[in-house]
Amino acid sequence: MRISTRRVAMAAGCVASMLLMAHVCQQVLECQREEAYRKDSGAVMQPEQDGLSMVDWQRVEYHYNKDMPLIFVGGVPRSGTTLMRAMLDAHPEIRCGEETRIIPRLLAMRQAWSKSEREKMRLDEAGVTDQVLDSAVRAFILEVIARHGEPAQYLCNKDPFTLKSSLYLSHLFPNSRFLLLLRDGRASVHSMISRKVTIAGFDLSSYRDCLVKWNKAVEAMYSQCLQVGPSRCKPVHYEQLVLHPRRSMQEIMRFLDIRWDEAVLHHEDAIGKPGGVSLSKTERSTDQVIKPVNLEALSKWVGHIPVDVVMDMAEIAPMLTRLGYDPNANPPNYGSPDPLVVNNTQRVMKGDFKTPANLKGQPQVLQNTSETQR
Repeated sequence: MRISTRRVAMAAGCVASMLLMAHVCQQVLECQREEAYRKDSGAVMQPEQDGLSMVDWQRVEYHYNKDMPLIFVGGVPRSGTTLMRAMLDAHPEIRCGEETRIIPRLLAMRQAWSKSEREKMRLDEAGVTDQVLDSAVRAFILEVIARHGEPAQYLCNKDPFTLKSSLYLSHLFPNSRFLLLLRDGRASVHSMISRKVTIAGFDLSSYRDCLVKWNKAVEAMYSQCLQVGPSRCKPVHYEQLVLHPRRSMQEIMRFLDIRWDEAVLHHEDAIGKPGGVSLSKTERSTDQVIKPVNLEALSKWVGHIPVDVVMDMAEIAPMLTRLGYDPNANPPNYGSPDPLVVNNTQRVMKGDFKTPANLKGQPQVLQNTSETQR
């Protein structure tokens, strides 16, 4: 009997969710036991201990806890999040790594528990209070971020939909910073559809549906970013990052309060190296991110969106206007690129770039390999 790839993927997802729940439940029980002990013994609540320690390949030890300046990179998928994290990964003091995939799922579950008044009442009666849950979720997230890649002075997480929970994360990690990647929704949606990137809730057979879903998702993330505040959440326009990488990255490094390093402008040179950029062949954006920052993807969407959708664009996706994009511009004018980017683009067009030989995982079939850097 033949088993479809989709069924295998669904089964794997179910197993992953069960393991995730088991781990979180274990964290919750540990926190619950500690709280029960304090109540029974009259012990005074003490601040949480430091989280964990790790040693890197140079035998340097790093200590991680909830008060560290974690960096969260997110945005609607196909908005440049992988490029952003690769540029950060090239910095010798920063490590992001690949998407964990499970952190957004955990955050979604935590949100669901809070939304149901009946469930919250039952949890409270069982001693599984918000404090217990938050402590367990915090410990789980910190452990996943710290242990799924090489140690570094600064750690960052890139799971696009984590920024749907930036307010909650800002509470869990009081010194964290957030980078919200924003991109012209028409380009993001065209990339999803042309590259067949499956995203829950998005109908890849309909530009109209995907643009509506894009609008809803980016509105939620942008709203939370504004609530977190400009000192902790920085919107980053993908187009400006590509057109003016030096200026954009200098602003980002100042926002993160991390020293400048030229390596962030040449992430492609650090791929697969110790302390550099870790990429997997199984990730959808790898075939673009192995290239230097270039202009290939900026206006790829022009001419591909159905006429009726183009005519209704301002109504379908009002966030385009709010984010500074002209919904009636076809093609748009995003600005003039820096000389470095022009040179990079010429190199890419000639095939003058190296394909790393030491990517993780097994190769997968990718669509339209010259398309967008996610």
